[in-house]
Amino acid sequence: MAQKDIGNKKPLHELKTTNEVMLYYDEWSKGNKYNNDMNAWEYSGPRETSEVLTKYQKDRDIKIYDAGCGSGLVGIELKKYGFSYFDGADLSKELLNQVPKNLYNELEQIDLNNKILKKDNVYDVVMCVGTFTFAHVKAKALDEFIRITKTNGLICFTINEAIYIDYGFKSKIDNLVKTNKIKKIEFFKSNYLASKDVNAWLGLYKVL
Repeated sequence: MAQKDIGNKKPLHELKTTNEVMLYYDEWSKGNKYNNDMNAWEYSGPRETSEVLTKYQKDRDIKIYDAGCGSGLVGIELKKYGFSYFDGADLSKELLNQVPKNLYNELEQIDLNNKILKKDNVYDVVMCVGTFTFAHVKAKALDEFIRITKTNGLICFTINEAIYIDYGFKSKIDNLVKTNKIKKIEFFKSNYLASKDVNAWLGLYKVL
């Protein structure tokens, strides 16, 4: 599958290390360029995942972990539906600095490829939107998302279609389903960044 450039000055698929990714987004955030680009490109990931979640999660007084929250675009969408408790984490300190004040309960700068310093079974929902892509968070992070999510809680995520198979996401998800760690609720092709001809798989799974 062709690799598409959706980035700033350098194509995302050319990034190799965690530090490169962090510096990339720190630079992209300057002058509000990241938020402006997402708006101009009609980035639909935050809206689409929020819409799917609200179909199955009727309780708005729940705890949500936004993994790879960036500048808070998912939190902004979820708030429109009446959700109010979000903890967020992202690799880019500069993007975290652009999260609207008082939107998130807690924000932390972390590498989601490492262990998340949260207790087991603490969140009702984990969101991971726009983070499963080139040189970003690996498929193994799903284990941590499951660990911090309550039984019968939900995990909602997008996966760039260009990495879904080659980066091990399909095999990881298939194994998690086979071993009764998660159960598929919805899985379909998202518009994601249609204006850039970049699509993603959108998944909603229940933690068993």
